[in-house]
Amino acid sequence: MDQLQEPWWKRSVVYQIYPRSFMDSNGDGIGDLRGIISKLCYLQCLGVEVIWLSPIYDSPNDDNGYDIRDYFNIMEEFGTMEDFEELIVQGRQHGIRIIMDLVVNHTSDEHAWFVESCSSLHSKYRDYYIWRDGQNEQPPNNWGSIFSGSAWERDEQTGEYYLHLFSMKQPDLNWENPQVRNEVFDVMKFWLDKGIGGFRMDVINFLSKDSRLLDGEIQPNQQFGDGSPFFINGPKIHSYLKEMHEKVLQQYDVLTVGEMPGTTSEGAKIYTNPDNKELQMIFTFEHMDLDSGPFEKWDLKPLDFISLKRTMEKWQLELHDVGWNSLYWNNHDQPRIISRFGNDSEMYRELSGKMLAICLHMMQGTPFIYQGEEIGMTNVRFQDIKEYRDIETLNMYRAKRQQGNSHEEIMKSIYAKGRDNARTPMQWTSSGGFTIGTPWIDINENTSKINVENALKKTSSIFYTYQRLIQLRKEHDILTYGSFQLLLLEHPSLFVYKRKLGKQEWIIVANFYGETEQISWENFEVSDKQGNVIIANYECPLIAYGTIIVRPYEAFVIEVGGE
Repeated sequence: MDQLQEPWWKRSVVYQIYPRSFMDSNGDGIGDLRGIISKLCYLQCLGVEVIWLSPIYDSPNDDNGYDIRDYFNIMEEFGTMEDFEELIVQGRQHGIRIIMDLVVNHTSDEHAWFVESCSSLHSKYRDYYIWRDGQNEQPPNNWGSIFSGSAWERDEQTGEYYLHLFSMKQPDLNWENPQVRNEVFDVMKFWLDKGIGGFRMDVINFLSKDSRLLDGEIQPNQQFGDGSPFFINGPKIHSYLKEMHEKVLQQYDVLTVGEMPGTTSEGAKIYTNPDNKELQMIFTFEHMDLDSGPFEKWDLKPLDFISLKRTMEKWQLELHDVGWNSLYWNNHDQPRIISRFGNDSEMYRELSGKMLAICLHMMQGTPFIYQGEEIGMTNVRFQDIKEYRDIETLNMYRAKRQQGNSHEEIMKSIYAKGRDNARTPMQWTSSGGFTIGTPWIDINENTSKINVENALKKTSSIFYTYQRLIQLRKEHDILTYGSFQLLLLEHPSLFVYKRKLGKQEWIIVANFYGETEQISWENFEVSDKQGNVIIANYECPLIAYGTIIVRPYEAFVIEVGGE
């Protein structure tokens, strides 16, 4: 790519906001658009240039907005269309674009299309969704829902079953129907014409289903079949995305990122190659599955650190000069990374938070920061299941209790992997600062120590490490265009890699564990055994001519070459 015509999103850093939990402006305990507007100066100070909003459309909130009732209206709890339009204008004044969540694999069962679809077998909207007859009073196939239970629900009025890969209140759209596609394209144009900067596309590689709807394999200890081979990266997914690009996206200068569970780096090269005219980047889940058992995320195991390095290397190498990577540790569906791959103890929380940030942000791609990540927010440990709000968590808990699992055993999985870990309110002050009312979900009890107010006062805080990383990406071509070389693959504690552009070389060293390690300059494969420190999470890295001492959770970047 000619650097003079570089797309704006290649040097941008995206900040994801979960609106319900970011900032409440009116005291009802629910974050809202005016709350976001009030914090634009904070985000400008951080340095981000893009905000990704989780869904703000009108919704009954069975899945916190990912069940959309009306694509053309704002959820009343979040504000008005005028508030949203002001957010776009104010964002622009702060140098920040707004991108929206595009949720078009499914709608709410309260959407007008689905209500009409249920009204009659002959409704013109019947073919907007995936309806099938049952078999011997059983669902059409054995697929399980991602949110537990069957992926099929019988409609009493018409006697047929509809497919819902998620909640029963989230029926899947039938993308085989060209009218459905045109309706979605009209939705996209509506928001793009308001001036948004693009879309994050929810489970976008689920759109194309294998029309045979074959039974899935039933894994050990599972009641339902795994239908994913028949709806992930299905037979028409590329034609749907090419049509979306042709009819909508090519008319706008926007960022597009597709959430694509189950997609390999080989597949990502196809989706993100500019010549294919589909998407600019995707979210991979490969690195997010390395601390789970083979069958589900709730089956806990320690992080496979060597596999983490192999996975990150594979995506860096295979997409280089072909497509483009997204870079993330956190989002609204994942637990907090410090509690997951770092160390959330008082001794090591800040160090490990900075280490994880440096390790990720030095790679090639567009980084995504999730709200609170920049101040080191951690997982939460509610004692009572009634304190949780996430439908996936609650459904799993109910199903596993019915299977005979103990409360204590299930809670261990929820503490580690539950989505509400990411959804507790943003910690603005020592007393919370999110709302003057009662928050929709309890705030993490450690807000007295971990909050924005404290972070901004302390020049050595995690916040300023993120601020510096964002600044480095804007200033240095090596981060955008440089090559990637993994070093010390088999080292059990250190993640070490090299970025190179021309004669310039940067070495990145990150210790993921709590023991001090020693390595040699020879491991870096460089002729210059002196370097300038670009960024570090300890005050002074212990770098000598022959050896380097890497302390617990230490990370640093050294420049060892230049023009």
